[in-house]
Amino acid sequence: MVIGSGPIRIGQGIEFDYCSVHCVRALREEGYEALIVNNNPETVSTDFDTSDRLYFEPLLLEDVLNILDREQPEGVVVQFGGQTAINLASDIHSAGWKILGSSPAAIDLAEDRNLFEKMLSELGIAKPPGRAVTSPEDALNVAEEIGYPVLVRPSYVLGGRAMEIVYSHSELKRYMEYAVDVSPRAPILVDKYVLGKEVEVDVISDGTDCLLPGIMEHIERAGVHSGDSMAVYPPQTLSQNVIEQIEQTSISIARRLEVYGLMNIQYVVDHETGTPQVLEVNPRASRTVPYLSKITGIPMVKVATRIMLGKSLKEQGYKTGLHPDTGIIAVKAPVFSFQKLNQVDIGLGPEMKSTGEIMGVDVSYPQALYKALVASGIGVPHSGSILVTVADSDKAECVSIVRDFESMGFRIFATSGTANFLVRQGIQAHSVKKLHEGEGNIIDLIKSGQISLLINTLSSDRRIEQEGSRIRRASVEAGVPCLTSLDTARALLLAMHAHHSGEQFALYPVNEYLSV
Repeated sequence: MVIGSGPIRIGQGIEFDYCSVHCVRALREEGYEALIVNNNPETVSTDFDTSDRLYFEPLLLEDVLNILDREQPEGVVVQFGGQTAINLASDIHSAGWKILGSSPAAIDLAEDRNLFEKMLSELGIAKPPGRAVTSPEDALNVAEEIGYPVLVRPSYVLGGRAMEIVYSHSELKRYMEYAVDVSPRAPILVDKYVLGKEVEVDVISDGTDCLLPGIMEHIERAGVHSGDSMAVYPPQTLSQNVIEQIEQTSISIARRLEVYGLMNIQYVVDHETGTPQVLEVNPRASRTVPYLSKITGIPMVKVATRIMLGKSLKEQGYKTGLHPDTGIIAVKAPVFSFQKLNQVDIGLGPEMKSTGEIMGVDVSYPQALYKALVASGIGVPHSGSILVTVADSDKAECVSIVRDFESMGFRIFATSGTANFLVRQGIQAHSVKKLHEGEGNIIDLIKSGQISLLINTLSSDRRIEQEGSRIRRASVEAGVPCLTSLDTARALLLAMHAHHSGEQFALYPVNEYLSV
């Protein structure tokens, strides 16, 4: 019996439906009768001909146990239904049913913060300092001990729900009041926010050998949720030493957890030390599985399902370790629905906001980037004016980016503080009024149709952010692309240069790239 992901929502979407369907296909290929329990009519897993039998029922423990009593299956697969299915594993096991794949004990070891930290310590694996807490007082004490900013989030949630970067005691107090309502029984995790490059890897393990189909490097720095980040396969800036560390660490964790099937690990590579630190481990399929399966040619769900049925990686013809690069570049980019989601701030952070994702594939990184940006709905500007308003902490870094846009013929507008700074750097920036300065202000300029792109980075100052939110919302309503990360802006420039250079873009079906 395969448990699906239930209602699709931000953080848990069609990727898990993909995994459930491919699991059922693999089970049927191996000669088993496969059942699906899921209750979303907008998914392929609930099509009448996908499984041998479909139970369109709520994914609640009582309903699932009733189905189990009726069907008496040989085992239950929870690994492909996202966090909804994983959260049922322990209770299903306690009721006497066999969980196929990683055991409930392994799942709890990865999900329970205290157990997980103890395991990492035993293995000598680095992680950002922090602890799990259950009260506001404990949270404040931990933050005081490790220093601000801190990343706070409830445990046992998906999509970065209620996850925030907190910069002060007052913000942390406010957050804890809200977080307890979101996750009243689970501890709140308080970690040091590490500025660095995020990296993501999926692992297929048979309990002994481990296959890593590929490593993905996030284009935006740490602090943007993995579902909202652009990512590239294979990594473009990671050293061979870091890649080898990630490979060995991932294998060590998979073996210690005794993973059977799929597991996802997220790292942050500290800018200062260059050391990959473990952010979190998900003992299940992740939203990157369809992406990596397509680009590497490894049917990840099928391989993992066969492992659950007792076939090792070696028996399936796979070697342990990191799979060799395929020789092509793939960029994953998020797709947002901000025009349909009224009053949602489009600024990106630790809580996921994207409603989909696309993939740009080519033989070079800039060209793959260009395809991904265009396909994700970001109108790549080729001329016009750019509006820049960035936080004080980002002003120095934005200079080279803005100068590059200026050299390409773009006219630069900026709010007074940013404009004055840019002028001092030799950039011809035209000042525009802030919101409280009356008519002809920044929102009026956005609505005028003169702006081709808005670059607005988030500030830790609450008053500035209130204006920033209104500016970003105005850009959505006016159809002006808005970037809230300088890393994304830098990627856009790289893609624009590739397009302007006149290089030929490779155009093949996805499966043909693997044979080019």
